Amino acid sequence: MSTAHDTPPAPPAPATTTGRWVHRPRVITGTVLRAGGLSVRIRGRAIVVTAATLAVLVAVALISLTTGDYELSVGEVVRALAGQDSGGADFIVNTLRLPRLLTALTVGAALAVSGALLTSLTGNALGSPDIIGFTNGSAVGALTVIILVHGSMTQIAAGALVGGLATAAAVHFLMLGRGLHGFRLIVTGIGVSTLLLAVNSYLITRATFQEALEAQAWLIGSLGNRGWIHAQAILLACAVLLPPAFVLSRRLSMVEMGDLTATALGVNVTRTRATLLVVSVALAAFATAVTGPIWFIALAAPQLARRLTRTAGPALLPAALTGALLLAGSDLAAQRLFAPALLPVGTATGTIGGLYLIWLLITESRKSRA
Repeated sequence: MSTAHDTPPAPPAPATTTGRWVHRPRVITGTVLRAGGLSVRIRGRAIVVTAATLAVLVAVALISLTTGDYELSVGEVVRALAGQDSGGADFIVNTLRLPRLLTALTVGAALAVSGALLTSLTGNALGSPDIIGFTNGSAVGALTVIILVHGSMTQIAAGALVGGLATAAAVHFLMLGRGLHGFRLIVTGIGVSTLLLAVNSYLITRATFQEALEAQAWLIGSLGNRGWIHAQAILLACAVLLPPAFVLSRRLSMVEMGDLTATALGVNVTRTRATLLVVSVALAAFATAVTGPIWFIALAAPQLARRLTRTAGPALLPAALTGALLLAGSDLAAQRLFAPALLPVGTATGTIGGLYLIWLLITESRKSRA
């Protein structure tokens, strides 16, 4: 195996125009490792950022498991996780705190990857499932099962998936012939999302008083009272959906260069877009079924990951870790800073995300004028 070496950046090629879209070839730098006919490009900054994010994520997880109404040492937590403690620590860690933590981590990762895929597919920083309306569509499906059917966790997840896919189909129909790109898609998605909010309100009026309270609490987005059934559901969804997302991410990077360029490189653009759109909607749907709508994780995490790593592609792994960190950190802050009040994590992410959305809208508006 040859030694690693730095490849000098190639001079930028002239921009090519396809219709109204301008595609600029990206300059890719990094370190290349070669073994026989296999070569892997490693970007140092992305590795450092990913490792740092993972380290902070581990710290947040340890704080979540050791602090609270009952303080535990790291040793007690480790023994409880290893099954060597049959006392109170085992109940606190494995029954109360660990399922909630795993749910936060996996839901945050699922939403972030969903947002990263949709942002890349639409070519717009505002192209996330909560802005375009896929999250509200999933909420409609889940609420229908909760209020009208009184279904199980599996039925709620199925309802959320059907609602999300139906919303995606509706948005696609309204954009037929215009493609997934552009500001028009965002406006169309916001309109569909507003209609779906009205449907959610109507469903709540059809519920009993107790059901309406539970549905309204669920719509805020919360990790409270989440047990192993919720953690296992979203872990299973991520185990099925994340592998194809990561496998197809290389093709997605080519699709970002433009349809003609991607086709010339051997990518089936239509099939790739359709597959990744279904994966994106499904991730957002299952996450919504487990916790209710958690706003702005799907919007903020991919953008933060791209800015930190400075990568041109979708950067799914850094985005997943960033999403997990944002949701787990927000939930930890909501639990510890506002105790003994039970502040839903959706309130914390909504506050942070609202400020981020304002900044993003101003930035995108300046880019449009430029």
